[in-house]
Amino acid sequence: MDVSLQKTVGFLVFIGIGLLLKVKFRQKEETTGIKKIILNLALPATIFIALLSVELKKELFLLPFLALILNLLLFFIFPFLLPLCGIKKDTSEYRTASLLIPSLAPGLSAFPFILEYLGDGALAKAAMADLGNKVFVLIILYIVAMNWFYKVHGASSSLHISKIRDLLKVLIAEPVNLFIIAALILLGFGYHLENLPVVFSETLKRLSLLMTPLVLLFIGLAVSIKKGQFQKIFSMLMLRAGVVILISTLFISLGNISFGTDRLIVLAFSLSACSFWPFAHIAAIGLREQQEGRKFKTFSNTLAINILALSFPMSIILILGMFSFGNTITKLPVLVIISVSLIFFGITPGLFQKWRYSNKKNLVEKKYRPDFKNANAEA
Repeated sequence: MDVSLQKTVGFLVFIGIGLLLKVKFRQKEETTGIKKIILNLALPATIFIALLSVELKKELFLLPFLALILNLLLFFIFPFLLPLCGIKKDTSEYRTASLLIPSLAPGLSAFPFILEYLGDGALAKAAMADLGNKVFVLIILYIVAMNWFYKVHGASSSLHISKIRDLLKVLIAEPVNLFIIAALILLGFGYHLENLPVVFSETLKRLSLLMTPLVLLFIGLAVSIKKGQFQKIFSMLMLRAGVVILISTLFISLGNISFGTDRLIVLAFSLSACSFWPFAHIAAIGLREQQEGRKFKTFSNTLAINILALSFPMSIILILGMFSFGNTITKLPVLVIISVSLIFFGITPGLFQKWRYSNKKNLVEKKYRPDFKNANAEA
């Protein structure tokens, strides 16, 4: 059996163990605790080690801007595509999907697999790219969400500067970002992992070893796909994956990225699950509307939760499938075929539903139309 395929099977076994452990982790707080250990300890330590294991190059500082461009492209493209998935324009569902779809959460959905399949150097690049994504989900999407709230309710569009300041503090104080900044400072002074005190480096290495097993167990514990709105969400996420691969193919082509590992980094990062942060903005606005007794809702909390619930397993399946095929899947013609196929599967359910609704409407009109009845009577 191919090594990549063996790794994938091993990962699926861990996820299966997580699914079996669901009976022991009945409280949501217990699963959240594992997530916090991953994001606040294991992931920062892993990224710190990865960055200190590579040479500092100016190309690394371009990666956050490329990630931000990806976010922005998805943000501007998807409002035109959502109606194909059965989401009506200018509705709470439309605004919710428009906010969540362009966001990325590579920490839990992409980083562990990038590390295991491609190594420390690849993880360091992906971690740097995530800085641009963090700015997008924390700052830009908050501003967008508040503007939509003011527009829906016809209120004054004065943004809360204090809230933006708080989000900037969160961005800087997040453990992953602190470790990235610390690693870049050390690299700037010529320090690498082998230059650090043994106690410090060994502690970080042991924390890093926790990441992949904990993430895989967390995936098994956290997977919970809701039945309601499944078709719409499935269509959106399939369409998202297809568009993301198409944009990634464009990046690969324009950037002349010929090395297979770099192509896989671009694809895995881009296929990350939707981020939790837009949902945090949605929940905050929903609470404010409830407190103010607003009749109309800017966003749909239910749809946001369901998108997150389905996005995570779908992202894992796509990323694991991609790594299982390795460099074979990174050829440009293959990527275009995969992209077009995913887009087709994404829009087909919505188009089929519209066709069924149109046919049903025509039958009802024929049944109750006066001229149709008279024609039958005369016959």
